[in-house]
Amino acid sequence: MSGAGGGLLTACSSFPERAVRSKSVDPIVLARVTKPLPTNGVQWPDFRASARVQLVTSPGSRHCYTFSEYLQYEEASNTKHEFLDGEIYRMAGGTPEHAAVSVAMSALLFQAVRGTDRRAYSSDLRIRVAATGLTTYPDVTVVCGPIETDPENQNTVTNPKIVVEVLSKSTAAYDRREKLDHYKKMPSLQCCVLVDPATRSVETWIRAGGDWKREEFAAGDTMTLPELAVKIPIDSIFA
Repeated sequence: MSGAGGGLLTACSSFPERAVRSKSVDPIVLARVTKPLPTNGVQWPDFRASARVQLVTSPGSRHCYTFSEYLQYEEASNTKHEFLDGEIYRMAGGTPEHAAVSVAMSALLFQAVRGTDRRAYSSDLRIRVAATGLTTYPDVTVVCGPIETDPENQNTVTNPKIVVEVLSKSTAAYDRREKLDHYKKMPSLQCCVLVDPATRSVETWIRAGGDWKREEFAAGDTMTLPELAVKIPIDSIFA
């Protein structure tokens, strides 16, 4: 896919499997433009997209940004970005329904952890998967006990207990496969919740020993999150 500037956003090394998987995601054109970062004059890409993430590979131009450079770019940017394999990907805003469902999940989990040593965080919390380097902002995150942060950045958390992703048409395939695979590599994570506003359904992945158990809930069902000992009516998420 070519951007407005005629370039391609690529990873530092070739990932044929990801390139094939990305075909299932709605086509998204990412513009690759440069803009100076005032602090040190480095030329940074200005990513413009119609959805949160699009991963593509190409034997052409490749970026190899460091995590430190990504953090500098985030500090100078007014939008959020994911970081993976040396690339920076813009996370665009969602629909009104996406925003409403995100707030509902935040409120429900806030009430569930209130008065405990657990804490619920909004999508402003950045987390990093130490095993793969994926750095992102889940729609809702729950951390149990003291937070643990990345050695390179004290504002990047590495020990979420629960992460929630509200799906969209453009990112559902990515969230359900590649992103979920990254999340599963976090030793602290016990549950990943995938909320689909389009079907008004919820999918949970709960760690069970060395494996993961998948459950799906529809209207009228009640979702159980064992880690929090809480039950959430699915209808309350989409009310």
